[in-house]
Amino acid sequence: MHFDHSYAQKLSDMVSQVRISPLLEPELALYNEQLAEDIELKNEFSQPETLFDALFKADGYFNLNAVAQKYGGHQFGGWNPDLGDGRGVLLAEVVTQKQRSWDLHLKGAGKTPYSRFGDGRAVLRSTIREYLASEALHSLGIPTSRALCLIASKETVYREQPETGAMLIRACQSHIRFGHFEYFYQTKQLDKLDKLFTYTLQKHYPWCINHENPHYSMLEQIVLSTADLIAKWQAFGFCHGVMNTDNMSIHGITFDFGPYAFLDTFDPEYICNHSDHNGRYAFDQQPGVALWNLNALAHAFTPYISIEQIKQALTQYETRLQIHYAELMGAKFGFKKVTNDDMKLVNQWLALLAQDKRDYTQSFRLLCDENLSQSKLTDHFIDREQAQVWYQAYMARVAEESLPKNERLVTMREANPKFILRNYLAQNAINEAENGSFEECKRLLKVLSNPFDEQPEFEHYAQTPPDWGKSMEISCSS
Repeated sequence: MHFDHSYAQKLSDMVSQVRISPLLEPELALYNEQLAEDIELKNEFSQPETLFDALFKADGYFNLNAVAQKYGGHQFGGWNPDLGDGRGVLLAEVVTQKQRSWDLHLKGAGKTPYSRFGDGRAVLRSTIREYLASEALHSLGIPTSRALCLIASKETVYREQPETGAMLIRACQSHIRFGHFEYFYQTKQLDKLDKLFTYTLQKHYPWCINHENPHYSMLEQIVLSTADLIAKWQAFGFCHGVMNTDNMSIHGITFDFGPYAFLDTFDPEYICNHSDHNGRYAFDQQPGVALWNLNALAHAFTPYISIEQIKQALTQYETRLQIHYAELMGAKFGFKKVTNDDMKLVNQWLALLAQDKRDYTQSFRLLCDENLSQSKLTDHFIDREQAQVWYQAYMARVAEESLPKNERLVTMREANPKFILRNYLAQNAINEAENGSFEECKRLLKVLSNPFDEQPEFEHYAQTPPDWGKSMEISCSS
């Protein structure tokens, strides 16, 4: 393992040198030892003194090399050129022995040239939510940035009300967003756009370089990986909440967590962001929004590839999304190969869940019950007659599978989590942390690290939300 700073060095005219503002009485509250091991990060950073020296001392390694990145983005459909790392800084790139590279990025670092009117801080509430969500998604097999550590403090920051300041170090392949390419294209800084493309191809898409048209190959890869990501979000019931193009990663990973939510009651029109008044980022709008965002990104490719080639790349999105979504849903129902008729059965199930306002995760887990019977399934619904019709059609389809029942159910349990990060569970952990204890955060992380297992000792974490935890309004404010 060694540290690199290739983005800051090769694209130095696209970043600003920043000094990290220390938090008042920092505390290393959570540290992801497994992630640190995976990316071959030295164990010494699990020691608060070593980590804080690197971050906060004037000559600290991370502090000396911290930079904020410049980018733009389409926010709720409107172009905004005045964006950038307003509270985050790129610390370094960890390069493993196998030459895999991981960005280390600090959120809540203090003011940068792109903070606009903000204080550059993150609050404990949103920092805990990002830590929990990124690790929950990772354990579900959904591509995501990861949380390395959470630093709490005694510092007060002001949002709608006074809150506690915190920091998060996260890791991912890179922090290059759709908005990076958009900004330099929209502002006609084509020399910088060219440097950004050259860097990205060499660093992150080297296999595209030998392609007949490297830029087309890169766009195609971004389209396909984004389609795969959205298919997973839809299959597992994850709602991002703020799919602005500056929150979209070129690596097809879940990125920049804000007012996200996993579905409790299945509502295809569910809006998790209380600032999303028109439902632009509602759950069932995510596939279309991702394609809209890819179209916005594709404009930056026009100096390099033709409009026809761009259309050719973008038209692969819908097909890839549908195929991968069908595969994921087929696994959830225990189907080996999914047909169009199977997808009709899937959609009938979803319509039944929406009509009777059933819990998304619990309903799918019910299908994995070895004692599932017609009466047990119909008892789960209000419309028992329609549920009975669906059950009979489903069991007739399952009978066509060659797998023995026990093997099929094992396979289904590997596709249908028992535990998800419900907003009320996150809020419970936040409440305890704001009172000085991170034990609930740690317990919740343990549960979420094995989402498909039964874990009978944690059965209460699989329950539907109490009344106060239903339809919680989550804001972007952090």
